[in-house]
Amino acid sequence: MLLWTQLARPFPIRNIAIHPIDSGIVVLYLLSAVGLGLWVGRGQQSTVEYFLGGRSLPWWALLLSIVATETSTVTFLSLPGVVFAANGDMTFLQITLGYVVGRVLVVYLLLPLFFRGEFFTSYQVLETRFGVTSRRATSLLFLVTRNVGDALRLFLSALALQEAIGLSLTTCVVGLGIITIAYTYFGGMKSVVWNDCIQFVIYMLGALVALAVIVNRLPGGMEQILQFGSEAGKFQVFDFDTSLTTSSMTFWAGLVGGLFLTAATHGTDQMMVQRYLSATSQRSAGLAIVLSGVLVMAQFAIFLFIGAALACFYSEFPLPEHLADKGNDRVFAYFIVNSLPVGVVGLTIAAVLAATMSTLSSSLNSSATALINDIYLPLRKRELSEAKQFQFSRIATAGFGVLQIAIALLSNQFGASTSIVNKVLAVAGFALGPMLGLYFVAVLTQRVSQFSALWGFAAGVAVLTVVTNTTALYWPWYAAVGALSTFAIACLMSLVIDVEPNQSLED
Repeated sequence: MLLWTQLARPFPIRNIAIHPIDSGIVVLYLLSAVGLGLWVGRGQQSTVEYFLGGRSLPWWALLLSIVATETSTVTFLSLPGVVFAANGDMTFLQITLGYVVGRVLVVYLLLPLFFRGEFFTSYQVLETRFGVTSRRATSLLFLVTRNVGDALRLFLSALALQEAIGLSLTTCVVGLGIITIAYTYFGGMKSVVWNDCIQFVIYMLGALVALAVIVNRLPGGMEQILQFGSEAGKFQVFDFDTSLTTSSMTFWAGLVGGLFLTAATHGTDQMMVQRYLSATSQRSAGLAIVLSGVLVMAQFAIFLFIGAALACFYSEFPLPEHLADKGNDRVFAYFIVNSLPVGVVGLTIAAVLAATMSTLSSSLNSSATALINDIYLPLRKRELSEAKQFQFSRIATAGFGVLQIAIALLSNQFGASTSIVNKVLAVAGFALGPMLGLYFVAVLTQRVSQFSALWGFAAGVAVLTVVTNTTALYWPWYAAVGALSTFAIACLMSLVIDVEPNQSLED
């Protein structure tokens, strides 16, 4: 989430008319996504099947789904711009070191908690340790931040598509939203995961084909790119600066900050945890989590290398004057729609759509899961039949989709700028670090009560808000500050307030 706020910027480029062949490829992809949802959803009758795929999904499918979900349209189009910039290099890749280590931490510290019962959501773990209030509060927080945040991401993605291919923003938002609602509504988690797998293949294929076109069009091919990148310093990866406020990625910010960030996003957020609960076993889920860090590292390396290739390409064939000084984030989108051959343009646009839809579908399914299992069912006085639960689950999925479309359209209606949207996304992301701190309290302590834990969480959010608004702390450190301050304050409050040890997760 925080990564998105750093990369999300507009992509104003020249609108072009898309060739009918390219349009056909895009339409075929969209129809195939819905068709797959209908196919895998046939015969589903229970919430375990709908929300967790019957707990039968293979590790490799979950691996691709995890990576596809955390890859956005804006990330796909913006990462190359990091290296393309005049003084750009590949130091951003250092954050993936923290991603790998952080996911190992998730597997050994948090994952076992989710397999100690027949859980549907990550927040049921907090109820086991603290009580029902913590479960409801954190689930509600997830529902608000997830749906507002992902609606704004849909808005930003639609902006990128609008200015890349010439469709209206309303068409982009509603079209993407309806298609994603359809395949998620009918197929549930199985549809989400299997579509994610296809979407991963499509957007990676689109990126690699674009790279191949660059290599083919350069007189010196790959050798020219390597020579240019080496001479321009594009391939520098490591920066061991120890400053916490430098405005570029360092080894320590990547390793430590990235560790806390990925532990928060992949260890507490329902959108990711729901995938682990869909695995055939804890071991299978752990394998998917650890390997996803490695795969993200490889994926980032490819996107960043494309940035170096684009820098080489446009040093040979200069950009138009109207674009040269308008922002590095726009260059890959410009290349896609102006330099790729017919057919490849359609594939790459489908790749951009895939990156958006993978995140949106996961958001809808996980939101419905949290609402039904954490809020609705526990508050009902009468038991609800499995058939009714299944029916309400589908309705909730569609409802969250309509909600996100509405928020995205309202953002456009009220003239929301990308700078405002990015600030809102950053605020939504503030809950991630403190949420991780809350789970640390649950796992590492027995004395801290629900009261102390929740007040520690609130204080952690407050501390993080103050720090980010009064210091120049670089963004990868945000999750670490939030998690550690939450843990420390909750423990200190417990020493003063709590008398007897609370229930342990081991009980």
